[in-house]
Amino acid sequence: MEKKLVIEKSWCKRCGICKEFCPKKVLEINSESVYMKNSSECILCGLCELRCPDYAIYIEKND
Repeated sequence: MEKKLVIEKSWCKRCGICKEFCPKKVLEINSESVYMKNSSECILCGLCELRCPDYAIYIEKND
């Protein structure tokens, strides 16, 4: 099973909660939304998904 982090930019309010909870510090915020500055470091733990109040970031599983 392959997993990837998905960011719905139009839903993101740039609150920064996901960035603060990321244990690997791979998330950054620009004028549009949150983004991954270094996707190879992401461990797909899901903490960002759990904390996002707007459901703008989530782990997608492909079978």
